[in-house]
Amino acid sequence: MDVELRHLRAFVAVAHGLSFTHAAERLFVTQPALTRTIKQLESILGVTLLDRDTRRVRLTPEGARFLQGARAALGAVDRAVSNVLQDAPLRLGFSWLLPDPWAQQAVAEYERVTGGTVDLVRADDPTAALVRREIDVAVLRDRTELPDGVRTVRLFEERRVVICSTTSPIAERRSVDWSELEAWPFVYNSVSGTVGPWSWRDGGPTRFVETHNYDEWLESIATGRGISVVPDLATRRTIHPSIRFVPLVGAPPSTVSIGFVLDHQERLKRRFADAAVAVLSPPSDRH
Repeated sequence: MDVELRHLRAFVAVAHGLSFTHAAERLFVTQPALTRTIKQLESILGVTLLDRDTRRVRLTPEGARFLQGARAALGAVDRAVSNVLQDAPLRLGFSWLLPDPWAQQAVAEYERVTGGTVDLVRADDPTAALVRREIDVAVLRDRTELPDGVRTVRLFEERRVVICSTTSPIAERRSVDWSELEAWPFVYNSVSGTVGPWSWRDGGPTRFVETHNYDEWLESIATGRGISVVPDLATRRTIHPSIRFVPLVGAPPSTVSIGFVLDHQERLKRRFADAAVAVLSPPSDRH
């Protein structure tokens, strides 16, 4: 077995902070997987690169010498890849409304730092689009079952509201409790919705109305097929004469994450992940 880029990235990540925990988080792998990769590298080289015990991790003399070469090798590869891909836009996929102002700020930060561009791509199923390599990074909400190989970075939470038809009995109510949702038919988007049958382990609505994209979902609600739940972003961004939004009490929040698959464009995707997280910090902490 030859030394591979994954070996070098794993070693440099551990050596950078002398922590397997932090390195695993940075590389989006589990600690056992990271440990196996380091052991493979040491076996290939026939030397011990890291001394580790229950309290700390330290570089051996051989590890310190190897670190210089590993960093240089990774830097050369990154530069070569950047030269080829510098004109290739990063494709950011989303199924419906992008969170604001995060999305606009993240795109601007990525373009400022990298000099690259971001193309916005509408996809009914961003996860499937990731796997098919139709997009590079996807904005994801809540759905936790992801295919193998999809890495995620959790960003923030959104509050939720009820969405219903103007003719619904709850359209003029001041609020609705999460526990009351079982009383009405519930419309959900089975492809990219944030709330559906999977949201209740016990109880929940007795009747569900399945749709397969955002437009079907919205129009089904507008025509009185049932009610639904949506992040409160929709109250600012969705204009429809036949729908109403009602505050929702006691609902679990909606989690916003970005997802991507590590491949030859890994560097660009990680740079976008860095920008996505950076804009969540106060401006004084960004640089």
